[in-house]
Amino acid sequence: MNHPTKKHMAVRVLGKVQEVFFRASTQRQAASLGLTGFVQNEKDGSVYLEAEGDEMALRQLLAWLHQGPDRARVTQVEVHETDELKGFATFEQKR
Repeated sequence: MNHPTKKHMAVRVLGKVQEVFFRASTQRQAASLGLTGFVQNEKDGSVYLEAEGDEMALRQLLAWLHQGPDRARVTQVEVHETDELKGFATFEQKR
């Protein structure tokens, strides 16, 4: 049975989000919040990530994603939330 406060979130971040250390910064941020999942660059120039864990921690990550690292310029954040967990072991960066 899933813990009720745990959630899964799929997010696409648009703007100037590649080649500005977005993936590495997101990985650090997510790990510091105790979240699991992955982050990767997309061919269209966006960054896609899936994260799961405590709902409050997910909210904190989402707030951070709207800003991103110093050199990023986030124009849009698309979020899809679900209660269905995938059971990631860690939070990793993918290519």
